[in-house]
Amino acid sequence: MKTSFPTPYPDVNEILNLLLTRVQEILDDQFLGMYLYGSLSSGDFHPESSDIDFLFVTNDTLSENKVSELEAMHNRIWGTGLKWASKLEGAYVPKDLIRRHDARGAPCPTVNEGQFYVAGLGSDWIIQRHIVREYGVVLAGPDSKTLIDPVTGDEIREAVLSVLREWWFPMLDDPSWLRDHGSEYHAFAVINMCRALHALAHGTIVSKPKAIQWARQRFGNTWQQLMDKAVAATRHEDQGGFLDEALDLIRFTKEETVNLQKVK
Repeated sequence: MKTSFPTPYPDVNEILNLLLTRVQEILDDQFLGMYLYGSLSSGDFHPESSDIDFLFVTNDTLSENKVSELEAMHNRIWGTGLKWASKLEGAYVPKDLIRRHDARGAPCPTVNEGQFYVAGLGSDWIIQRHIVREYGVVLAGPDSKTLIDPVTGDEIREAVLSVLREWWFPMLDDPSWLRDHGSEYHAFAVINMCRALHALAHGTIVSKPKAIQWARQRFGNTWQQLMDKAVAATRHEDQGGFLDEALDLIRFTKEETVNLQKVK
């Protein structure tokens, strides 16, 4: 059942209702459900810095014609100039693939950082499936728990390790992506390391504020100042860049993963 007011933010609701209506028109009987995850489901949405993370579940893999229609629709939405249009990020995933992750599954239409493309779902989607299942907001369709099998703690740990190895740890040798971006992305790195370390320790995914709170308690004063900078940067409080400190935390996280493997 469609809800017109899925969030406390009227302008966010406007873009979500527009997206849902347009997608239902295009997908027709291929439409199964729409769900929110990320900060809008975890309760730590920040109007100045958060994205709108969405998932559409389809009955089957979409035809090329349907994918083309979705791409044209997203281009039109970006062209509306609506405040949150550029912050939409998500994917269109068939029900069989959202139930159980399969790295060899069919590529899915994906929206990320203002781009529409078709790509396979990486290890991060093991994590996203867990978040949608346990914390997702239903905008239309059945309860997400009926569509997604439970994700075990070990599966979450392996997925987090894969994301770290594929994306974050290579930045220690080539930090150009972080160097080319400012403090907001340095903060993104710091907060993601806190969430990764928590996930490796506990086998679950928590919100950004909870992960930072845990990291403060777990690691004492060692990273306190850096975490303060990261939180301030997400609020658009000028911190300047803190690339070297962010890389230090990534390096520390890598060392911690090695230690965890030794314990096993």
